[in-house]
Amino acid sequence: MDYQEINKMEVTEVRPKELECDVVRFQNNKEKWVAFVGLLNNRPYEIFTGLQDDEEGIVLPKTVTKGKIIKQINEDGTKRYDFQFENRRGYKITVEGLSEKFNPECWNYAKLISGVLRYGMPIDHVIKLVSSLDLRDESINTWKSGVVKALKKYSSEGSADESMTEYPDGKVSD
Repeated sequence: MDYQEINKMEVTEVRPKELECDVVRFQNNKEKWVAFVGLLNNRPYEIFTGLQDDEEGIVLPKTVTKGKIIKQINEDGTKRYDFQFENRRGYKITVEGLSEKFNPECWNYAKLISGVLRYGMPIDHVIKLVSSLDLRDESINTWKSGVVKALKKYSSEGSADESMTEYPDGKVSD
């Protein structure tokens, strides 16, 4: 995509209630992670990331690679984001409150990255931006590697970092 195409891109100020979503699983430092990449017009619009944690309810069948991210407004006016997918029998399964299930620091960085995506920064530039973040905490650096991996699927380069191994079920290991 060249800069003329980017300048013609329409910025969606109001997020749709539902967005199609890709699920990207990866593993860094023996930790299992998951990224939910919300898509608008087949382009990343937002990203939710975090550790897969049985205790917190992020347990998805390995076959789930797509779904929807649904924005909900609670009775008190607060917002939450739910992930919904169809199981093999066609039943809709909803994981509520993605925003409550992940590390708050990861959540805040993901909100920032989502804002950059929302306003049309080219994916290759978003990847460079995230890669250049100087994060002091090893856990957050692990997260950063996963975000880069998840976004590379949509870049012109279109492949994962050479230091990471992708498995047929969508998992990645470094």
